[in-house]
Amino acid sequence: MKSPVVKRSIVVGGHKTSVSLEEAFWNSMKEISHERSVALSELVGEIDTNRNQGNLSSAIRLFVLDHFRTLAVGQTGGTRPRASHAQGQEESSLERR
Repeated sequence: MKSPVVKRSIVVGGHKTSVSLEEAFWNSMKEISHERSVALSELVGEIDTNRNQGNLSSAIRLFVLDHFRTLAVGQTGGTRPRASHAQGQEESSLERR
């Protein structure tokens, strides 16, 4: 049986690293990086820089969740979630309720 997790190598901060994510998360990251007109490695680097704890794969999953949660709530207001949002560095709109 094929694993739903895909391991890919990516350069983050000038260093090559491996990240294991489900294909849906890789596709979401590509979509977000395209929307922002940044390279996938740049987006992953931003997430890596802003994470407080946990591994990079978990930080990416939280970032993607936060991105689409913000879109679903309809409170983007011309802004977009930053990598720090998923790491608890800023209070989200859902936490303020």
